[in-house]
Formats: sequence, C-alpha cells, structure tokens
Amino acid sequence: MIVISDTTPIISLLKANQLELLEKLYGKVLIPEAVYRELTNNPYYEKEAQIIKMTKFLSAVPVENIKSVSVLRNVTGLDMGESEALILYDEQKADLLLIDERKGRNVAKQLKVKCIGTAGILMLAYDLDLMQPLEIQNCINTMLANHIRLDTKICNLILTHAGIEPL
Repeated sequence: MIVISDTTPIISLLKANQLELLEKLYGKVLIPEAVYRELTNNPYYEKEAQIIKMTKFLSAVPVENIKSVSVLRNVTGLDMGESEALILYDEQKADLLLIDERKGRNVAKQLKVKCIGTAGILMLAYDLDLMQPLEIQNCINTMLANHIRLDTKICNLILTHAGIEPL
C-alpha cells in the first residue's frame, strides 16, 4: 500500500505522542519535499523536526511535475504541501492520502483521491485494537492541549466510535 501524507496529520499525531500509529497502520509513509520542509524547517516545530528527521518510516520524495503543483495551487488556493501531496499521490499511484484541512480534502474528493484524516486514523487504530478507549481520549485531550484544531463534532465522533462519552 502506498500512502502519502500532508503535514497536519503528522504534526497532530506527533503532538499526541502517537506518530508510530502511521507505521503500525501503513508501514512506510511518503511525504513530498514541501511537507518535509514544513515539518523540519519551521522554528515552531523545532523539537518535532528532530523526531521527523530520525523517523525511518517517513520518506521524503520529490514531486516530478512541478508545473502541475503550480497549476493546482493557482486554481485551488491550496498551500505547497497540500498541492505537492495531491500531485505525488497521482505520480506514485498511491492508495491513500492523509490530509486534514477541509479545503484540501474537498479538492482531493473532486480529484477522486482516497483520503483519510487524523480522526479517521484514530478510529481505524481503535478498530484494529492498536488503541484502547482511554488512549483515544488521552490522544484527543493532548491534541487539544497542544492547540491542534479539532472540531468538537469530530472529537465527539471519534470518542463515540471508541465508546467514550462525548465532550
């Protein structure tokens, strides 16, 4: 299975100390170079950058068709990471794109890209017995405490899925 990721699912799981879920679920995860730069060059993510650089199951891959990235950005208004992730998905003939931002997910759906976000990753981890209900709850609380933007409806969907009382 070829999996491509945008920045936000990686940061969200990293902040919640659950980055290894990606390896457990998918083995290797490819990230476009723009996403790698967002994860490693941003002073806001300095501590996380060191972890990303040492994480073996994340592999930075260059996008071949830079012109397509530019066109996609201009037409949709997506950022560089999201645009490269969508183009890399096509170039790699990937099976799944990890992406959270609503605008990026909408474009992905229009392009018939199979995608899942952090919420879906947590629910899948629960379904596969990789996380227990209390771990799900702690994960959400940690993400919220670290200013990861999670809609209350999404949090409640995840919690209810794991059999936990909603917020």
